[in-house]
Amino acid sequence: MITYLSILLNALRPERDDERGASAVEYGLLIAGIAALIVVVALAFGDNLRDIFTSTCDSVNGAEAGCATDG
Repeated sequence: MITYLSILLNALRPERDDERGASAVEYGLLIAGIAALIVVVALAFGDNLRDIFTSTCDSVNGAEAGCATDG
């Protein structure tokens, strides 16, 4: 009888190990979402950001020095 109750209580108790895989998947999805957001923002505002960094570089180095640009 005690063995039966022990098995029954173990079956009703939630396992903590089962939640580790779910939280790892959730963190992976969160990181993938953040990475996708960064890519979308970089593609949408890339030209504006390049202009901002170029003007900042020009003001720091002086307009005569110029800054290295890829495009």
